Amino acid sequence: MNPALLLARTLRDPASAKGLGPQEWTTLFAVARAEQLIGTLALRIHGLPMPEDARRIVRDAIASAEQGRTAALWEAEMARRALGDIPLVLLKGTAFAAAGLEAGRGRSIGDLDILVPRDLIGEAEVRLLAAGWEWVKPDPYDDAYYRRWMHELPPLIHRERDRMIDVHHTILPLTARVTPDADALLAAARPLENGMQVLSPNDMLCHAAAHLFADGDLAGGMRNLWDVHCLVEQFGTEGLEARADQHGLAGHVTRAIRLSQALYGPEPLAGTTGGWGDSLYLRRLTARDGWGRPTRKLTRLAFYIRSHWLRMPPAMLARHLWTKWRKGHAP
Repeated sequence: MNPALLLARTLRDPASAKGLGPQEWTTLFAVARAEQLIGTLALRIHGLPMPEDARRIVRDAIASAEQGRTAALWEAEMARRALGDIPLVLLKGTAFAAAGLEAGRGRSIGDLDILVPRDLIGEAEVRLLAAGWEWVKPDPYDDAYYRRWMHELPPLIHRERDRMIDVHHTILPLTARVTPDADALLAAARPLENGMQVLSPNDMLCHAAAHLFADGDLAGGMRNLWDVHCLVEQFGTEGLEARADQHGLAGHVTRAIRLSQALYGPEPLAGTTGGWGDSLYLRRLTARDGWGRPTRKLTRLAFYIRSHWLRMPPAMLARHLWTKWRKGHAP
């Protein structure tokens, strides 16, 4: 079995892990780490019969995920205090953890991603810098590119806690072919008890699909599709079609749900599969060997180029890639 599909099968049906041999356990954990799903996997299979070495890995992964969750929520609280009265909407993993969602159980959480009103992003930048965050992008080209064309400030890192924050004013680059309704995202955001907010469930699904299909090369795609799977399981899809239409993301959301079903179930209904297009996406999503290393280099390169093609017009894309190539960047 393809190593990534072994991971997907185990997440979908944890009991299937009971029959794994030693090499399959190694493969399962290696791919789960590579896809940043080790904490989620550990919580899914915790308590099942397994070799002692595997049990120790599961125990460590659960402890690490809990430490990561605590650190992420603390960082969000630090951002809230720094921003003061500027509305703050948590995004991605920190949002799932803060809202206590199923998608947040064991989830690996990296940078803190937040959404603020665009007319306040300059003030947000000033307040974060005053509270100890510093620029990560020293290159003037990168800095200017972010400020003119991206959907977020250049990334910042806190000088003492060494934690990154991405401050968004919308969910896709300004050069993208799709323009989600950022005001609608903010208006529908749901408050938490701690004074922060999270996106509505349908907007979380739209954001996950946008991040996966309109703004990236599908790196981390298995984790994103697990988010989609959990959100659909927990909240359903009532009103999702209209909301995705409003953001211009109907096709992306439909594909995200199809692919999440292909990996994690339930089985898609007859006639709803996406044909060769979905097969290509699955080929990219499952490009791992038994040690978790990337495979299918040409497929990955094609999706990397595609991600830039979707982000910007051809002339800008050519200029951007030329500039990055001259600076020694490689996918």
